[in-house]
Amino acid sequence: MRWTSRQGMSLAKVPGNQQDFRLVPHHRLPQPPADTDRDAPLRDDIRLLGRILGDTVNAQEGAGIFDLVERIRTTSISFHRDNDLPARAALESTLDSLGPGQTVPIVRAFSYFSHLANIAEDQHHIRRSRAQAHAGEEPADGTLALALRRADAAGVSAERMAAFFAEARIAPVLTAHPTEVRRKSTLTRELAIAGLLDDRERMRLTPEELAENEAKLRRAVLTLWQTSLLRRTRLTVIDEVTNGLSYYDYTFLRRLPQIYRTVETALMARRPGGGRPDVPTFFHIGSWIGGDRDGNPFVTAEVMVETLRLQCSVAMRFYAEQLHKLGAELSISSALVSVSPALQALAESSPDHSVHRRAEPYRLAISGIYARLAATARRLGQEPPNPPPAGQAEAYENAQGFLADLDIIDASLAQGQAGALGDGRLGTLRRAVRCFGFHLATLDMRQNSDVHERTIAELLATAQPGSDYRALDEDARVDLLLAELVNPRPLVSPFAAYGAETTSELAVMRAAAAGRTHYGPATIDTAIISKTASVSDLLELAVLLKEAGIVSPDGARAINIVPLFETIEDLRQSAAIMDRLLSMPAYRRIVEGLGGVQEVMLGYSDSNKDGGFVTSGWEIYKAEIGLIEVFARHKVKLRLFHGRGGSVGRGGGPSYDAILAQPGGAVQGDIRITEQGEIISSKYSNAEVGHRNLELLAAATFEASLLTSKDSAPRPEFLDAMEELSAAAFKAYRGLVYETPGFEDYFWASTVITEIATLNIGSRPASRTKTRRIEDLRAIPWVFSWAQCRLMLPGWFGFGAAVKAYGATHADRIETLRAMYREWPFFRTLLSNMDMVLAKSSIAIASRYSELVPDKALRDAIFARITAEWEQSIDALLAVTRHERLLQGNPLLERSIRNRFPYLDPLNHVQVELLKKHRADGSDDAVLQGLQLTINGIAAGLRNSG
Repeated sequence: MRWTSRQGMSLAKVPGNQQDFRLVPHHRLPQPPADTDRDAPLRDDIRLLGRILGDTVNAQEGAGIFDLVERIRTTSISFHRDNDLPARAALESTLDSLGPGQTVPIVRAFSYFSHLANIAEDQHHIRRSRAQAHAGEEPADGTLALALRRADAAGVSAERMAAFFAEARIAPVLTAHPTEVRRKSTLTRELAIAGLLDDRERMRLTPEELAENEAKLRRAVLTLWQTSLLRRTRLTVIDEVTNGLSYYDYTFLRRLPQIYRTVETALMARRPGGGRPDVPTFFHIGSWIGGDRDGNPFVTAEVMVETLRLQCSVAMRFYAEQLHKLGAELSISSALVSVSPALQALAESSPDHSVHRRAEPYRLAISGIYARLAATARRLGQEPPNPPPAGQAEAYENAQGFLADLDIIDASLAQGQAGALGDGRLGTLRRAVRCFGFHLATLDMRQNSDVHERTIAELLATAQPGSDYRALDEDARVDLLLAELVNPRPLVSPFAAYGAETTSELAVMRAAAAGRTHYGPATIDTAIISKTASVSDLLELAVLLKEAGIVSPDGARAINIVPLFETIEDLRQSAAIMDRLLSMPAYRRIVEGLGGVQEVMLGYSDSNKDGGFVTSGWEIYKAEIGLIEVFARHKVKLRLFHGRGGSVGRGGGPSYDAILAQPGGAVQGDIRITEQGEIISSKYSNAEVGHRNLELLAAATFEASLLTSKDSAPRPEFLDAMEELSAAAFKAYRGLVYETPGFEDYFWASTVITEIATLNIGSRPASRTKTRRIEDLRAIPWVFSWAQCRLMLPGWFGFGAAVKAYGATHADRIETLRAMYREWPFFRTLLSNMDMVLAKSSIAIASRYSELVPDKALRDAIFARITAEWEQSIDALLAVTRHERLLQGNPLLERSIRNRFPYLDPLNHVQVELLKKHRADGSDDAVLQGLQLTINGIAAGLRNSG
């Protein structure tokens, strides 16, 4: 028996026992919410796209495949909707009987439906937001409009609001993702489909126009069907860089200026007569792609140099395009209006001598600026813009010079009573230059502390033969490093021969220094130390940066040296490490050189893999409280960098809730957050959705900084309860994952972790070392694998055991947990994220994957423990939240699951069968292709799986 339900119960088979089924009350699982009129357009879009996909399958693959897809689709929907046992049996029979030639087109059909459903849902969110605005409804949570209204109601002055935006620093940081399964080719087609759906919504189309729109949709879906979902070659780092840069064209370059305009307009309305304020740049888009060397041997100095060049090329191309269009727009004649002397000087210095523009000073000025930009592009190693400039001109020294010329145009327009013209394309361009400069994005460097340690050890041993840095204790290391940090003589000798690793590290540091000189200091302003466990870990990097000339002990040159605390133990030691570090005058001078700000990164992914979901969240929260107190004592501003992934098991979940759930004093207008893999594409590929997500980050940071309690800790009894819960959850999680003999074998056999390596989905290896140890496995494929088999174990395991243990010693304390859920944003967000993960899990489907474990005794023992904890966690969650079913408080996700999971479950079933065949005989390419396609489809259906 596979996926079963009867009489209001869902049945999950325990492997190896054909008579033993665990009954899960059906009312506890997500239920289809009642349809509402507001969701009718979504249903219409899904039906339209589904019909077009079905017609495409019929035409491309034949009636036999089409009929098979329809039979699977209708029986799966019936099973989900009505818990129909005959439908279940028919579904299993059909899926089990698929022939070799049928599997791939069936998997592709259901995978593409997931992608199309995602498009329809995104468009529906846009539709609902616009409908609310048209109806004059209260702005939604996460909008700047509502955040500013709340500030008004709280008595926050317009001056304080303006001060927040003047001082804020909000930085989404894009990172490469070793389980990102989407190709840019398919993403481009999906964006075209989204645009056509948007036209149907926003435009009043005639019947002929509707027919043409549908014809275009059919062509787009046909192209999508004939485009491979899979990459034929593995991505290089530069491929990843290029993919990451796409989101600047999709969203960042055009949408960020709009958000600034929204803020400026809102502040102007709160200060009548004060004119439009000039809000400083508070968004700083960052990237790790091309600078993150931790465990990725393919990120070299050469790759970094090319990454910086490619980033610059995107910015320069955008500026040239906008300037060219601006020149066409500003056809203002000097015979009709006067211009400022500065603008006239720009016009006279232009190499454009066309007789047709003699009386058009703005066009002449823009032509001259365009020529200078072209010269700058050549200086920075870029291709010249198209069309070519009118003549030769001097290159800009930096982006500030370019901006200054644009400001002259703006000021002249305002002087000539044409200031409104400066708010259009010119305003967008000026803001873009302020946000992105010539470097586009700030590239972070990251490396593991072990590599820094080995590099420093070799440098010292070469300079002082016979010395052994790695044999020193921590205090001796610190003393030695502090002495090197203030020593003016170089440690690196140009005449010495160093090993490959040290040579590579030094080359990267020099490339970073050269990049900062070439493109500006904002190009690289952060270096991160993975696996930070001591003060010496930070000082080692400081010395290496000093050797490259990037930092100086007096603080005159400095970049952010950022510890990344990842494991549970490291999180617990983080406050003490930073306390000691900030007490050191030599290091403190570097901090002062950065304006008295020290950044600290907290790792959600590895701490979760180390200690489980509950303990990871709690230890990060406690670390933040400890850091807040330490930094306040040292009078240093704390900037927290949250290393969150897409999945809940890696710190994911709604960003708005996560920011507001931080302890008081943790945000202070200053926050960085990683954006990873499929989360980047789901958030920022669609410009409307991207705008919403950027606005959400700004609104949440605003509210967390101005409207939340400054107390860093909640009620003492809440802290005590959370400590008990964490201890019990940690014991349960560690007991299963690290202390159960054979668990590694169970994991590798029951998930697609091995097969992930066959996908060409990233440049980074899945493990840091060539072992099967859980400790060495990267957190991303760890979580991704559990998501594929629908267990989502990293996002909930241990919570049920924790609540049970807490209740065993405090029988009447369930009310304490309920009060924590009502009053404490941290605990409420923790449970909300767990609710989402449990709703997306399926113990019945997971039981199929457990059958892949060849050792019957091992699989029976481990899966029984997992099943018991899954049931116990759901019981505990519902008891604390007082809900009757999962997702009762999240109707949007409940609706999404209803729409997509009937199309997702068949992919899991097929994946299990393909895993059996592939592991029995790995020589069949068709089986491997089908397996890879199921990985893609399941990831698309879950949306936040890695």
